[in-house]
Amino acid sequence: MSVKVKDFGLDNMPQAVLEEYGSKTEDPRLREIMLALITHLHEFVKEVELTEEEWFKAIQFLTAVGHKCDDVRQEFILLSDTLGVSSLVDTVNHLRKGIGTENTVLGPFYVPGSPEKPMGASIVQKPTEKGVTAVVNGTVRDQDGNPVANAVLDVWQSSSEGLYHMQDENMPEYNLCGRFTTGDDGKYIFVTEKPAAYPVPTDGPVGDMLRACGRHPMRPGHLHFIITAPGYDRLVTHIFTNGDEYLDSDAVFATKSSLVGEYKPCNDEALAQELNIDGDFEKVDFDFTLLASK
Repeated sequence: MSVKVKDFGLDNMPQAVLEEYGSKTEDPRLREIMLALITHLHEFVKEVELTEEEWFKAIQFLTAVGHKCDDVRQEFILLSDTLGVSSLVDTVNHLRKGIGTENTVLGPFYVPGSPEKPMGASIVQKPTEKGVTAVVNGTVRDQDGNPVANAVLDVWQSSSEGLYHMQDENMPEYNLCGRFTTGDDGKYIFVTEKPAAYPVPTDGPVGDMLRACGRHPMRPGHLHFIITAPGYDRLVTHIFTNGDEYLDSDAVFATKSSLVGEYKPCNDEALAQELNIDGDFEKVDFDFTLLASK
């Protein structure tokens, strides 16, 4: 019995592939994504005339990215971040600009389960030698400026030495992390260390990529927030540190001018006593605006 052989080559690529996936993929959204992905991948290969050696090197690179992932590190998110894809996805999905606080990237080091803390508590379990004590406070509001009660602020950051708690075996679990719930006044306040610039991890394949492309790995200092409240969209955002030299060249393309907080020296002795602060400290005031769920 003779079997018809279909020749695949430049003349019918990617059309043959598109027809195969287009006719057999039942989920309409998956079909839309796959057809666009195939089209752009094929155009990319033809545009750069990808060699077999380069193709295999790309396979090895992605394999290495997968091997670098574990329970506390997501190298694929880091790859997405440093290519600007994470920031672009975030922007595409949060286009209600000018109404609420702007979103930005989650980052590869979020770990659920941060301890709940009372307002005014410190998230510093183990101070660092270079750390500057800082008070972070403000109000969570709705689009009309009204305070939002029962908003949960999930906060985390790196130390002044540039490491998150899961990266440093000498750091207590959930150091520089905490969850705070607003009262009827929508206000929040906590004590931490002023965030400093730090490098994204460079000991894996993403670091190799950055070095090969002549890019620095630095992120400007920032606090991470996930803010949730009943009836409102989840907000994933940062407060960036004013004056940081990397605000105009963030390694993950996530900076936004509206998210820069102004840390100022504070001489409020009553506040220092209330928050059990010894010595000098700085303070940043930053309000968040949540969007009502559609």
